[in-house]
Amino acid sequence: MATKLDYYAVLEVTREASGDELKKAYRRLAMKYHPDRNPGDASAENRFKEISEAYDILKDDQKRSAYDRYGHAAFEGGGGGFDFNGGGGFGAGGLGDIFEQMFGDMMGGGRRAKRAGADIQTQVEITLAEAFSGVKKTVTVTTRVVCEACEGTGSKDREAGVETCPSCHGAGKVRAQQGFFVVERPCPTCHGAGRVVKDPCVSCHGAGTVQRARTLDVAIPAGVEDGTRIRMTGEGESGGKGVAPGDLYVHISVAQHELFQRDGSNIYCRVPLRMAQAALGADIEVPVIDGGRASVKIPAGTQNGEHFRLRGKGFSVLRSSSRGDMYIQVSVETPQNLTKRQRELLEEFETEAGEHTKGSPEHAGFFSRVKDFFDGTKG
Repeated sequence: MATKLDYYAVLEVTREASGDELKKAYRRLAMKYHPDRNPGDASAENRFKEISEAYDILKDDQKRSAYDRYGHAAFEGGGGGFDFNGGGGFGAGGLGDIFEQMFGDMMGGGRRAKRAGADIQTQVEITLAEAFSGVKKTVTVTTRVVCEACEGTGSKDREAGVETCPSCHGAGKVRAQQGFFVVERPCPTCHGAGRVVKDPCVSCHGAGTVQRARTLDVAIPAGVEDGTRIRMTGEGESGGKGVAPGDLYVHISVAQHELFQRDGSNIYCRVPLRMAQAALGADIEVPVIDGGRASVKIPAGTQNGEHFRLRGKGFSVLRSSSRGDMYIQVSVETPQNLTKRQRELLEEFETEAGEHTKGSPEHAGFFSRVKDFFDGTKG
């Protein structure tokens, strides 16, 4: 069995990394090594699988705790290890399964390991507008499917050439005593299949599965966030006849938008204003993520960086009909390339402003403090 790298090292983070740090590291590395960006590069594909596996464990607090305590052993073995996929509790077998996995024959165990085909992963990039409204995307994945020639048995003569594994007696796993504990591992003879093939199928060479490209439709719900993982049960690799297929995990990447920035269910939009608009006030129209428009009243004397809130104009909330809010951030723009008349008007304005400082209280206050500072230095 190949030695697995430390999950923290795979994601290039420390063991004290926060959830946000893990997420950022995963996104960066997944984009770098994704098979679609590295066609034909087997090492990049393997690296992508390592990254996805590491993040799948470390992003879950319970799995991460088990990994920190027991390492990879917490998740190894065909059906052994701990299963945290039950919504925060233990796996479907509950505590009985855990004691059986830990103490084996001492607890009177001996049930056959549950087997399934391998899980596979792919990535889909969508626009911010598609994430807002939801979208259906078509993905093509290369995976293993049941061999039609042998109907998944792996045998040239189908059932006639398949026998129960003599090493594990069909269990698909073997046990070894390690001090007080009994540890289960996949059977080395049948590799967890529980059976051996004497006369292999010429199409699949005894595997019972062959590699094929498949096209699937993925329904992406409204409100989905960047980095979300969608699980498609049973759409992964086939494990052969009598074995449940694995799952397909679709990682969602949301592209940046040229106007909007998203923060959870809220949307931010930076709107530049001319100096006169900010000083005199104005009524402006701004775009909304749903494709509509919204009117915003800018009061006279608006300062650079001020925010205006538009309730219910934000992003869709996942699995809900409600929406967040939209925030308009004002950016007051200084005019450039002035005409002669514009310059004259601004010079006249500046002369008038110098005589009436109430219109710029922050400016007047700052330079008043500057004067006091220099006067104190001289004293």
